[in-house]
Amino acid sequence: MEQKFSNNSLDLQMLREFCKREGEAVTYRKDEQLEREGDPAQWFAFVTEGCFKYVTHGVSDDREHITWFSFEGEFVVDYPAYLYARPARTSIVAMMPSRVLRVTGEQMKQYFSQSIETMELRAVIAEHVLSQFHSRYIDLHRTTARERYNLLMQRCPGIAEHLDLQDIASFLNVTPKTISKIRKEITFRKD
Repeated sequence: MEQKFSNNSLDLQMLREFCKREGEAVTYRKDEQLEREGDPAQWFAFVTEGCFKYVTHGVSDDREHITWFSFEGEFVVDYPAYLYARPARTSIVAMMPSRVLRVTGEQMKQYFSQSIETMELRAVIAEHVLSQFHSRYIDLHRTTARERYNLLMQRCPGIAEHLDLQDIASFLNVTPKTISKIRKEITFRKD
């Protein structure tokens, strides 16, 4: 399967096959939500086309903050909230017309309990998610805005064509003006 944006290293074949066999194919329009922050998280989905952003809002200013992305060839989920129907910590929003194969948390719990192999897969998913967020947290502390921008472009080549300047700035925890400056420096090769 072609991955237009992401350079994902996790082998998701078993999950893809499960979602294809047991799930439903659903199309989301741009800005339509897969999950809504505060509502019980209910979906595990494999992205077959398009991409999604994870959005939360500030406590005091209600400003939108982008915390993560899921792209074609990856799963999209508020993990582990969906397994236990806990409130979603973020809204998951289609960034463009997107298609997924989705299953419920109950379906996934039953799938994971089928065998040692599927239980190991559950652990691999949890470790992968933890590793991604741990890396992001460390990067926010040890890298410059330019370095974070470069890391995002390496992970997701082509993403800049599909995101607004403020979305990239939000994800990198900088201002849109900073992103404009970084892009200008890159264009004119000022290191």
